[in-house]
Amino acid sequence: MRDDDQRQDRTAAGLPPLSHPFDAPPAPGEALAVGEGILWARLPLPMALDHVNIYALDDGAGGWVLVDTGLMWAKGRAALAALRAGPLGGRPISRVIVTHHHPDHVGLAGDLVAEGAALSMSRTAWLLARMLVLDVQPKATPAQIAFRRAAGVTGAALEAFAAERPFNFADCVAPLPLGVETLAEGDVVEAAGRSWRVHLGQGHAPDQVTLWSDDGIVLAADQILPGISPNIGVYPTEPRADPLAGWLASCRRFRAMVGETDPLVLPGHQRPFTGAACRLAALVDNHEHALARMLAALAEGPKTAVGLFQPLYRRALGEAEFGLALAEAVAHVNHLQRRGLIESRPGPDGALFWHLT
Repeated sequence: MRDDDQRQDRTAAGLPPLSHPFDAPPAPGEALAVGEGILWARLPLPMALDHVNIYALDDGAGGWVLVDTGLMWAKGRAALAALRAGPLGGRPISRVIVTHHHPDHVGLAGDLVAEGAALSMSRTAWLLARMLVLDVQPKATPAQIAFRRAAGVTGAALEAFAAERPFNFADCVAPLPLGVETLAEGDVVEAAGRSWRVHLGQGHAPDQVTLWSDDGIVLAADQILPGISPNIGVYPTEPRADPLAGWLASCRRFRAMVGETDPLVLPGHQRPFTGAACRLAALVDNHEHALARMLAALAEGPKTAVGLFQPLYRRALGEAEFGLALAEAVAHVNHLQRRGLIESRPGPDGALFWHLT
């Protein structure tokens, strides 16, 4: 995920500016009411983005519908247990809605389903999560190594990647039992005394579930975040994909859906906010400006995806950020190629060098 480089103030364009109605997030082990029958809580993550938001919706029958579950690790399990014993009052989790397949959102869903909770996800998210938990690799695969080589990773960095154990979903995602209620575009979910319409977003994750209530609340997961742009990445599983096209289309579609309203957005990270139209416009601008900077850099000469890090991110990246940064850089060159603006040519050692067309 990238810090935004575009200003949020769009009042000159007639859009309500982004605003946070809650001054501070709930403390660990606590929850904050953000609407009638809706509690907001945070679970810890072992990374720079150190939290994920989860939401508990009163199911109207003495239990809770939990939206997202956090990562499967000791601190995450302990935090969820404390939350259930404290603010959730020991009431059962009757249903888990997982917005998308990423580990920080699906990680503990399997534990809750094993206790008896029903599971709801989009079919794509459920299939991806099931597949990735089963795909445990002790070393980087030839396809993973070739993907990095093509992106411009060379020498000792590529050798180190080839020798180390790669990230595996099973390290931080509990196995998902068979049985799921799939959520599709236009479905309606009843919870917290409201009807929530399902709208699927693309780009950050395939068929990411967002829920739009009948009284102006949006459970947006990672599709609409207030201060960072969600990672839009390409991976060895689908190396020529163009998720950025889906991302931009989703932002523009949701902007049209917001229209003149100003819903309360409950995001997967950071604080709830209003000013969704402003935010969605800024998210589009953020990527369009990044694409323009990349084209300007390529006007100076051909570069690999890794060679385009500076115009894309405009800051130095740490080792922990490299994998996601590489995935997003490939997504951006793939998108420029789909627009017919650049083309690749093979270079030394299997790297792809991108040129203006």
